[in-house]
Amino acid sequence: MMSDRKQFVMVMVVAAVFVGWLGWRGFEVISLNERLKTDDMVASYPYKHRVLRVEGDTAIMSSLRSHTTPTHTALSAVFPSMRNLGDSDRDWQRAERELAQVQARAGDVVLGASGISRIRWELDENWYHLQFMKSKYDTRL
Repeated sequence: MMSDRKQFVMVMVVAAVFVGWLGWRGFEVISLNERLKTDDMVASYPYKHRVLRVEGDTAIMSSLRSHTTPTHTALSAVFPSMRNLGDSDRDWQRAERELAQVQARAGDVVLGASGISRIRWELDENWYHLQFMKSKYDTRL
């Protein structure tokens, strides 16, 4: 049977390894997001693409688009002044291409980091919520 002292040391070692692992994962996400901030194309876009977490060799990144959220909804949130334009308007088409290019570039920047070989995009529901709250607050002023 193991003594109390040995059990305590064992638990502390396991806890230290776990905390270190969590810290490393946090550092990895922070460093990937810093890479995104240093890229001129990605950093200058109104929506800030970011790494949410890393799972193995896959970076999960935020996106304004998903199969349930169309590009039109995303662009209306980023560029409220475009809401009244028709879908075939040149400005919409240009904005769609720009969003796709910036998102692709953000993915390439992250894929350029060591240890990352895949990107999985996840709808940034928090950003949409914050935009909704901001617009709700702005209309009350």
